[in-house]
Amino acid sequence: MFKDFKSFIMRGNVLDLAVGVIIGTAFGKIVSSLVADVIMPFISVISGGVNFSGLKVRIGGTDAAPIQVTYGAFIQAAIDFLIIAVVIFVMIRLISKMKKPAAETSAPSLTKDQELLTEIRDALKKQ
Repeated sequence: MFKDFKSFIMRGNVLDLAVGVIIGTAFGKIVSSLVADVIMPFISVISGGVNFSGLKVRIGGTDAAPIQVTYGAFIQAAIDFLIIAVVIFVMIRLISKMKKPAAETSAPSLTKDQELLTEIRDALKKQ
């Protein structure tokens, strides 16, 4: 059982997945901090300090235990999602531009047999 587990863990795709999850988690923290600590203060100044998360509607219940729809939390989460999506999009575009362009691949050279077959084909087309 230990050998099977070791072979499962040592497979390349499992290790790649683990690395991807760890890097993705760290990248998520960076993006969340960028949005919460850098971008949202500017948006707060522009919008006059509006915080949607406190918006709610009471639909029943008692004064001690009201039943409420907190639609403001949904609006805030949607705005946060859109900002995070834009930040990730911009970061990925910047990273893609920093990568070196892939070298253009030239057509593979033909073998002598392929050259002869091409000449025969072309000669037959002319007839």
